[in-house]
Amino acid sequence: MRAIEITQPGPPSVLQLCERPLPELKPGEVLIKVHAAGINRPDVLQRLGHYPVPPGASDLPGLEVAGEIVDGDLDGSPFQKGSMVCALVQGGGYAEYCAAPLQQCLPIPAGLSPLEAASLPETFFTVWSNVFDRARLSDGETLLVQGGTSGIGVTAIQVATALGHRVFATAGSDEKARACEELGAGRGINYRTEDFVEVVKQLTGGKGVDVILDMVAGDYVAREISCLADDGRIALIALLGGAKANVDLGQVLRRRLTISGSTLRPRPVSFKAAIAGRLQEKVWPLIEQGKIRPVIFKTFPLEQAAQAHALMESSTHVGKIVLQVI
Repeated sequence: MRAIEITQPGPPSVLQLCERPLPELKPGEVLIKVHAAGINRPDVLQRLGHYPVPPGASDLPGLEVAGEIVDGDLDGSPFQKGSMVCALVQGGGYAEYCAAPLQQCLPIPAGLSPLEAASLPETFFTVWSNVFDRARLSDGETLLVQGGTSGIGVTAIQVATALGHRVFATAGSDEKARACEELGAGRGINYRTEDFVEVVKQLTGGKGVDVILDMVAGDYVAREISCLADDGRIALIALLGGAKANVDLGQVLRRRLTISGSTLRPRPVSFKAAIAGRLQEKVWPLIEQGKIRPVIFKTFPLEQAAQAHALMESSTHVGKIVLQVI
């Protein structure tokens, strides 16, 4: 099969087209003929040598795919050979065939193409796990999304809004802030020209927000504590702004605040399977009703993975970048 491999840690040009044997299936896995694969920030970190591949996972990049199940043990599952699915995987997505745990496969929502469905798994699993399971965003509560026009951001805005929450989101320009509002955010905040702490406090009558989805970290954490409501929670999912922060633990103590972090890739199949079940129950119907839509900024053919990574690193996109394999 054709695949994209990381020849050595480095810039996008280290992504090269290669020939690889088809993946060997482990128990509980299916083989997917990949129609499309999503590009995600962890792929960039892996290419740079900053995101080690979990033991036993493919060294090929790519954490989400959509396509046709062509092999595997399907006994007792709702799928059969020929079923069209999207799947969260530990690696190997940038290829014509990819092995995926059966329990991490979801049917392609009605009305979506495989190309659109390939943009779903990584961000939807991450958002649900962190915003709703870990940070427990509940009825009547508010959410602040840092990086509202990223793949994670557009997903978090749409899912939380569709479930009835008031959402605010930060972005790096007025144009991107307006894009957040078009996706459902009550207010897009240009972090380059506005202080998100002041804006959030003003919009909430001084209370602050209940949950913050943070992919920045660094000096953002101290500021986020200042705009959390009492009993507020920060869900930390990336460290784009740095791994160290000076925080006022007195506020954490007095106001019963919670700061938690998680990464999804190394978690066991059983953990991800539970998320898949909740997504199919709670979110997939909203996609099929048109209340949530895939936001794809640009599509590249598989052999242009390097150009796709260069676009990802430019941060000029709004939404997802996808590789089309078929």
